[in-house]
Amino acid sequence: MSDDSRPHRTAAVIPAAGRGVRLGPGAPKALRALGGTPMLVHAVRAMARSRAVSLVVVVAPPDGATEVRHLLDEHPLPERTDVLVVPGGDTRQESVRAGLDALPADITSVLIHDAARPLVPVDTVDSVVEAVRDGAPAVVPALPLADTVKEVEPGRPGEPEPVLGTPERSRLRAVQTPQGFDLKTLLHAHETIAVNGEGATDDAGMVERTGVTVVVVPGHEEAFKVTRPLDLVLAEAVLARRRATDAY
Repeated sequence: MSDDSRPHRTAAVIPAAGRGVRLGPGAPKALRALGGTPMLVHAVRAMARSRAVSLVVVVAPPDGATEVRHLLDEHPLPERTDVLVVPGGDTRQESVRAGLDALPADITSVLIHDAARPLVPVDTVDSVVEAVRDGAPAVVPALPLADTVKEVEPGRPGEPEPVLGTPERSRLRAVQTPQGFDLKTLLHAHETIAVNGEGATDDAGMVERTGVTVVVVPGHEEAFKVTRPLDLVLAEAVLARRRATDAY
């Protein structure tokens, strides 16, 4: 739990060191343009829009910190929010840890946000921060599933796969970001959960493995992950609608 004797100060860490191969060849996914602006810039703005977030740490590719810093300097960001760029590691877990290591000593809680979720609304960010500040050590935004889910025995791509079971859909949630944590809780998870292969792709999952209860707050349909070309089409449409209706 958070130490209530200290003032709450929240930072956001955005790991953006991956290449995002599912969107095809070219620039790293986080640097792809959305509405003429790199997705990473949208993601930084999404965190900075929350008045609760005083610092955003962007974790760049190991050899790309200078390039990412220049990129962010070329686009306007809220002046009340500091933005720090640090080099990341070979895996997402190493990159998140690099971001955590760069946090000032007065930070008490942290958000971990996917650069590939550029359109998360500020209300979702605020609800995660509020839940952590109210005492939850780990919080994830999530949505109920629209589709029935089948557990299968994995086979070769394109071949039929036998169904092993059908989980009860009402108990399932699709998890989004930002995921929010009491900083000490997340640091403990990173220190105690071993890095295997790619390491953890879900920080809340690491915290779960330490025995800490993770809670879910409502996510938002516009906080979807831009992974495939069709996602980019949808993101462009959402952004165009925002710009037309609320001077985004």
